[in-house]
Amino acid sequence: MKTFENACPGGGNDALPEDARMECKICWYVYDPARGDDYWQIPPGTPFARLPDHWRCPECDGDREGFMRLPDDQ
Repeated sequence: MKTFENACPGGGNDALPEDARMECKICWYVYDPARGDDYWQIPPGTPFARLPDHWRCPECDGDREGFMRLPDDQ
């Protein structure tokens, strides 16, 4: 199972809230589940943890593992 930086203090995908916004550490692209991803044809409402394994940053082609969770207030 893959985990993501700053997913949760306890760590792990299971602890990542479905509405968590994730930011690429390379180019600062923000994946927002409420918006989905037009480039990869990901529909709105898709949580980051449920993105397909082949999904990569649509801006810089960075790995999913290179994303970190944004604080809820940003």
